[in-house]
Amino acid sequence: MPGEQVSRVRALYRRILQLHRALPPDLKALGDQYVKDEFRRHKSVGPGEAQRFLKEWETYAAVLWQQAEDSRQSSTGKPCFGTSLPEEKLNDFRDEQIGQLQELMQEATKPNRQFSITESTKPQL
Repeated sequence: MPGEQVSRVRALYRRILQLHRALPPDLKALGDQYVKDEFRRHKSVGPGEAQRFLKEWETYAAVLWQQAEDSRQSSTGKPCFGTSLPEEKLNDFRDEQIGQLQELMQEATKPNRQFSITESTKPQL
């Protein structure tokens, strides 16, 4: 991986962990662990997959930043994080990724959470 891309990956990784500070504690812990695992898993992928990986995580960071801003300005006092995945994006996932997504969804939607995951049927950008 070229040095410029390594710097980009490290900066994105740090930015995501910083953005997670806006999350409720249990969601922050879940998100931090997931990010650490995913970045570790993708250390030695090819250039094409690396670009897709970075693009998706950059999108995640932008959405999370916006949701954190919206939560700070919300009058309800209850943070709302999450977004729907369009069916066409789900169709691009490998079986392993679908399994990881299912595990993440189960963990994130356990009862008695301090946050809510949006249940919108439309993608939120």
